[in-house]
Amino acid sequence: MDKDELLFQSLTAMLHGAAMQGLGKTLNPVSGKIERDLGQARIYIDLLEVIRTKTKGNLAENEKKFLDQLITECQLNYVDEINKDAKNPPEPQDGEKSKEPPTQEL
Repeated sequence: MDKDELLFQSLTAMLHGAAMQGLGKTLNPVSGKIERDLGQARIYIDLLEVIRTKTKGNLAENEKKFLDQLITECQLNYVDEINKDAKNPPEPQDGEKSKEPPTQEL
């Protein structure tokens, strides 16, 4: 594996890790807690998708497969988390009206 390929995989794996952290699948290394933030997760998934779009036709087959796998894993976990919210909406606080769960496109 050459330097550029290693750096590309490191960059995309870093974005994947940040997305998984936002999805509440991994611990926040600073706090040591699971901290779910679907908005942040969506940003990192979008960044991975932009990288795929902008590098189309310029990646080796193994790089393309690696990136596709990372994006697919993030997207499936994102949908899983959105579905959890739809099945278990948060309880309204005192004096607060019930809110519909967020709907976001992939």
